Formats: sequence, C-alpha cells, structure tokens
Amino acid sequence: MVRERIGTAGRIVVKVGSSSLTTPQGMIDVDRVDALVDVLAARRAAGTQIVLVSSGAIAAGLGPLGLKARPKDLATQQAAASVGQGVLVARYTSSFARYGLRVGQVLLTADDMMRRSHHRNAQRTLARLLELGIVPVVNENDTVATDEIRFGDNDRLAALVAHLTHADAMILLSDVDALYDGDPRRPGGANRITEVRGPEDLEGVELGSSGRVGTGGMITKVQAAKIATGAGVPVVLTAAAHAAHALAGDDVGTVFHPGGRHPGTRLLWLAHAATGRGRLHLDEGAVKAVAGRRMSLLPAGVLKVEGEFSAGDPVDLCGPTGELVGRGLVNFDSGEIPELLGRSTRELASALGPEYERELIHRDDIVIL
Repeated sequence: MVRERIGTAGRIVVKVGSSSLTTPQGMIDVDRVDALVDVLAARRAAGTQIVLVSSGAIAAGLGPLGLKARPKDLATQQAAASVGQGVLVARYTSSFARYGLRVGQVLLTADDMMRRSHHRNAQRTLARLLELGIVPVVNENDTVATDEIRFGDNDRLAALVAHLTHADAMILLSDVDALYDGDPRRPGGANRITEVRGPEDLEGVELGSSGRVGTGGMITKVQAAKIATGAGVPVVLTAAAHAAHALAGDDVGTVFHPGGRHPGTRLLWLAHAATGRGRLHLDEGAVKAVAGRRMSLLPAGVLKVEGEFSAGDPVDLCGPTGELVGRGLVNFDSGEIPELLGRSTRELASALGPEYERELIHRDDIVIL
C-alpha cells in the first residue's frame, strides 16, 4: 500500500548523495548525473512535481581546486563548495534542458529553518517554483554555514524540505541499495530490511557509515526517514541505480512507513532543525509537568540557566541530572532569567511588573525530545 502510494505521488522529494554523483577523484560524473535526470524527467513528464535535494557541491569543487580528498577545515570546505556549487548546478541545468525543463537553485542553512520568517520565505519560494514548472535543486548553503549552525548532511535537510513542501513521498538515493540488519560486506552477508513500520523493526540493527566523499551515513539516513515519516511522508532508501524502480513503487530498497501523528511545522523544525542556544535545568516537578502533562514551563521549576540567548531563541530543556528532555522558544533573555528562578509568576508580577506574569516557555512552543 505504501509503495503504491509512492508510485502515484503527486510531489516527491528526491535526495541524492555525493558518492552517487561524482568520481572517486571528486569530479562530477556526467553519465551518473544524466542517468538520474533521465529518471526524474520521466516522472516529471508523467505529472509529478520533483524537488531534488542534491549533495555534491564540495565534492565537485575538489577537482577544480586540485584537492585529492575532502578538506577537514571549514574554510576550505566553504571554498570548495563555492567553486563546486556552480559546477553542479550548471550540470543539472544542461541535463534537464535536454527535456525542456528548467531548474532553480535553492540554498538553505539550518538558520533558515530555525527562524520562522526565513522558514516561511523558503516555503513560499519552493511553492512558487513548483507552480512555475521549475525543478528546484536544493542544497545546504555550505559557503556560509558554520559548524554551529548547519544541517551536517543533506539527509536531514531533505526530510525537512519534504515537510516544508508538503511532499507525498521522499526517496533517499545513496551508494547502498537498502538498509540491512548487518554489514553486507562481511562474510555471510546480511539480510535486507524491506520495511520499517516503527522503532521495533530497527532493534538490533547495526547502522554503520557509508559513502566515499559525503558526510552522511546510514545513521543519518535512518534519522532522516524518522523525521519524514513523523511528518506523514513515506520514505524509500535505495541506491541511485534503482531510482526508477523506487519512484515507480517497486519492491526495491527499504520503505519506511509514515506515522499516524503529524506535528505542526514549527514543532518539527524546533525538534530537528533548531539548535539550543542555551540550557535550562528543570527540577523533577517541572520535568513531569512539561514532559508528562505537556504544561508550560514556569520560573519556579527551573534550577539554573546556561549559555547566552535572547527572547525567542530555542533553548534545550534538561532534567536535574542533565538529560535532554525537550526544546522550546524562551520568552526572556538569558540575563533576565536568574532573577526569576524559583519564584512564582504572581510574585514576579508583584515585584517586577505585569510583563513578568507569564511562563518562561509556553507549552505551544515546547517539543519533547
């Protein structure tokens, strides 16, 4: 049923990894790109809207810069991305043009998902591109992203884009053909996991890394699938060589079934795109109130504050021993909070003014992790 749904989907996000697009030397493999575009253009001609989330910018920049391996320092990665992004998009532009299709480049950072105004702008831009018949080619903006604010891999970006665009399905293409219950390269091999309906289907599964020049691995792909299915989007994980079969709903790769509960956009990005700018440590009573009864966080239940942040920033909520409980959008600057701790909102309003008779974080702005 889920594979049939993918086969008839009206809007699909397709993510392809660096290792599926480049040679071992880091140059763009024209034949591989054209083969992928052949498949996507055929589905596009059948009436399906396609959003392509493509890695490969940094890898494509290695050859022109004379680099033999992916650089480890951020500045050189950004330089490679700057050079490679143009090479990558030019290749897609030329390849899709064979079918009379135009592409539009969309570069995003995690900050674009965290800040609601940026988030809405990205959503409107992607929607308009699709309305105009353009194939959006999305990538992380590696040229300006920092270690502190970045997706880290395009698998998670693809899952968030799938939610952002209200996609009907997501296809994760890599250099592995499916999720296995072990390392298929070991003697004796491993068994392909054809379907994942919930966490219980992944119990005991070894999630090793994969990929030659990318940053992602099987762990990030499973995490991305969890994000997408949590937003109601079915996912197929398979090799780029099986892209046509995956899009057709055939029995290839591993299919992840969507969950029944679909969170709102804000809670989804708060859970998976936002990075806590600080930490609030809660006492046991506050943890039970926030995580158990889904109540707002009040100053009386907070033991201490860590980090520097401003009102409206995402902050991590931790239990008494430091365990991560949730994340929320705080209503006060970090410098204001120490004076509020352990005091009731009524007491604060009487001592500091009516603007302090409110919660530190409203329950609608909290996601439990």
